[in-house]
Amino acid sequence: MDTTLQDPLVGQVLDGRYRVEARIAVGGMATVYRAVDTRLDRVLALKVMHPALAADGSFVERFIREAKSVARLAHPNVVGVFDQGTDGGYVYLAMEYVAGCTLRDVLRERGALQPRAALDILEPVLAALGAAHRAGFVHRDMKPENVLIGDDGRVKVADFGLVRAVDAVTSTTGSVLGTVSYLAPEQIEQGTADTRADVYACGVVLYEMLTGAKPHSGENAAQILYAHLHEGVPAPSAAVPGLAVELDELVASATARNPDARPYDAVGLLAQAREARAALDDGQLDAMPPQAVPAAGTSGSEDRTSVIPRAVATPPRGSAPTAAAAPLPAEQDPVNRTSRLTMPPPGPAPARARGGRPRLVLNGRRGLVAALAAVLLVLGVGAGVWYINSGQFTHVPAVIGQSESAAKKRLEDAGLSVKKVDRRYSDTVKRGTVIETDPETGARVRGNASVTVVVSRGPEMVKVPDVTGKPLDDAKKALADAGLTPGAVTEEFNEDTDQGAVVSTDPAAGSPRRADTAVALVVSKGAPVEVPGVVGDSVEDATSSLKDAGLEVQIAPEQVNSPQEAGSIAAQSAAEGARLAKGDTVTLTVSKGPRMITVPKVTGEKADQAKKDLEKAGFKVNVDHGFPFLSDEIASQSVKAGDQAPEGSTITIKTKGL
Repeated sequence: MDTTLQDPLVGQVLDGRYRVEARIAVGGMATVYRAVDTRLDRVLALKVMHPALAADGSFVERFIREAKSVARLAHPNVVGVFDQGTDGGYVYLAMEYVAGCTLRDVLRERGALQPRAALDILEPVLAALGAAHRAGFVHRDMKPENVLIGDDGRVKVADFGLVRAVDAVTSTTGSVLGTVSYLAPEQIEQGTADTRADVYACGVVLYEMLTGAKPHSGENAAQILYAHLHEGVPAPSAAVPGLAVELDELVASATARNPDARPYDAVGLLAQAREARAALDDGQLDAMPPQAVPAAGTSGSEDRTSVIPRAVATPPRGSAPTAAAAPLPAEQDPVNRTSRLTMPPPGPAPARARGGRPRLVLNGRRGLVAALAAVLLVLGVGAGVWYINSGQFTHVPAVIGQSESAAKKRLEDAGLSVKKVDRRYSDTVKRGTVIETDPETGARVRGNASVTVVVSRGPEMVKVPDVTGKPLDDAKKALADAGLTPGAVTEEFNEDTDQGAVVSTDPAAGSPRRADTAVALVVSKGAPVEVPGVVGDSVEDATSSLKDAGLEVQIAPEQVNSPQEAGSIAAQSAAEGARLAKGDTVTLTVSKGPRMITVPKVTGEKADQAKKDLEKAGFKVNVDHGFPFLSDEIASQSVKAGDQAPEGSTITIKTKGL
């Protein structure tokens, strides 16, 4: 009994061309089917958008536009797009069919992978992304579910550029789209995604392959988003002792929280991955992590001549052929499965009449009753098996990212009831939007089960506490305790508030603000202190004057020449009359006395020229015009030419008179 018969599309022909044979996987955006192209007689994967999304014209337009762009991206490690179209209310993509499994299936079956296997998968993924990045595409949603591994060992990347509008594990805050465990910090914080966001996601995928677990965990999506923003991805060797340091460095480079610190695109990360591989020996490449689960029937060693190890290339037990779509959740059995009933061995061949037709030989009424009982028994067993395995169970539909009313309706349509609605603050999910469900999306539950829905209350609003008059450290702690972030600190003089205590905040006390909002603080410098003038004073007198004013004193290590006497104060770092805070430091520079300069000859020169020459040499000049004034020519100078005088001292020059 094929459970896909319950799907109305199975058995239909879409667009007069694609015959739908079986359902492969169900995702938050679309359902994927195995189909046959009746024109070209080839098997392909048909991705059909959910009707609720197909009703959104803008989403469909974007879906079609990006599908056309990706169809032009030809690369051996990218799942190809063959065709796109609509048939009534169905919007579909015809894509390359990849028989095999996803990397998620492999990790679920095998746990952690050996470094060689992890690199064998990572490198073709990076090659595919690198080609896309150089062509101007960004994947935006790299994760193990979108890495396909064919039965022949080929690795392909699916869902290129097809941004999800709704997904069971997808953040849908504004333009931030993607599985939360693989979102780069800038996608969460700014809603932007460039090639470096794909690099970050690949680093997380590599960590998961090496350790068998995601780097960040939490009870809900908001906790994981917070970890991506504020915590670095740990070194894989912390979970797998003995792992090569080159692999730690590769993960660290790809998952740097600052996008500028990552390789610019997948091509750069691919080069680093190849360098890391070249630096490892066979023992390091084939080291078996403790989290690994050996494949059935193997001794743990791998065939090193294979690009992808056999344990990876072989699909996990019970997996269905996989195409470019998100697989079913871990708890859900593949939908493309047939339940078989064990029948008793055949008895003797029935007797035949002369005409060649089989003849049922019954021993009267008892034979007829026995035959009917056997038929009813078989039908009853079949119905019972169906009821036990499928009929009484369903799966929690994806409602994350939907409004509360839409989520309730979808759950009720699935035969489930809403047990209760919890509300939780969220800085990343829009108010009134579903954050998570319990049981989680895809969980296998009874058809009449109850589901708890968690709805976002939007960013948590807190009131700014009154911290005026508190010491700065105490004020910062009070803000942090209230869920706010201490911001910039400035200082100002304030005679009414103790030095070092908070004068005011911005926003003001009592203002409602979102959690983690930065609050600026103004801190008092106390009453201002007016700096006394001490230039020319002795060091002892200058120090005493400054300390009496409430200031600290520091003597500069080097002395300078100045007009002041040797040993007195030549300069002070704060000018006389400047306003400083109590306890501030004033630096004093001690004089070595004036510098002696040779006096130039200026007699015989005109007064203006003589004054310029003396000032240029470093002297002050006093011009004495003789009486009666007979000439502007300098007749004498107070210090003879060639003698030395202190720099800055005054030289008197006299013009001719009687």
